[in-house]
Amino acid sequence: MSDYAKQVLVQADWLQDHLADESIRIVEVDENPYLYAEGHIPGAIGFDWKEDLQDPVRRDFLGPQAFGELFGRNGISNEHTIVLYGDRSNWFAAYTYWYLKYYGHDRVLLLNGPREKWIADGRPKTTEAPSHEPAEFTASPGDEHIRARRDEVLAAIDAPTKLVDVRSPAEFAGEIISPSGYEAEGAQRAGHIPGAASVPWSQAVEEDGTFKSADDLRDLYTGKGVLNGEDIIAYCRIGERSAHTWFVLHELLGHEQVKNYDGSWTEWGSLVGVPVETGS
Repeated sequence: MSDYAKQVLVQADWLQDHLADESIRIVEVDENPYLYAEGHIPGAIGFDWKEDLQDPVRRDFLGPQAFGELFGRNGISNEHTIVLYGDRSNWFAAYTYWYLKYYGHDRVLLLNGPREKWIADGRPKTTEAPSHEPAEFTASPGDEHIRARRDEVLAAIDAPTKLVDVRSPAEFAGEIISPSGYEAEGAQRAGHIPGAASVPWSQAVEEDGTFKSADDLRDLYTGKGVLNGEDIIAYCRIGERSAHTWFVLHELLGHEQVKNYDGSWTEWGSLVGVPVETGS
């Protein structure tokens, strides 16, 4: 990885050596929130992506006050460096990274490799949850430079902006709306946003869930016509896989003008009157 990547990624050896470092807070965010109770990195705080990080009524994430209160009551302050990890190649860990950046917290790192790799490598784990004194965490107003809304996505179809669909090829082609087991994240229509490039998120990682080299990543996205100097908007189904791709493009490769459309296909595929394409 490049020197720039070293500012946003942390390797497992380093984290294992810093488990008792009070200047950091380790946070696990899994697609399957029950995994945390089965065993986690010592000292890690567990957040449920749906119950903790989402608004309980609206389809949206927490506002800045609720977000700050969540982190503060778990002993995380603005002075802490937050190290994130989770299952499924860090889908929701990357989503939480993007979420923290949106609310102005720059002291955040992503573990290079998911919880599965940490456990497979025989690294320490525990079932004990940490106990921290409450702290003060203040969230800044949301940074709209990294979040795309539906109207901006609609405008991007006819603008020099590259749309990147990071879902599976079957989702992109409209063969399925959502894979089996994800029916609650469905939409009224299947397909993709016109003009979007299909670059599944999984092409950015190795088999063990660690990120590919910077050269390989650059070749991947350049070959797909994504890194052509234009602004980029990434989307998936609910915004977590596209946050993973946002991390690759914005944080690892240093492309400044990248946004995550967290409304993603569950929003777009249910909107009335917006264009949809099918086929590969």
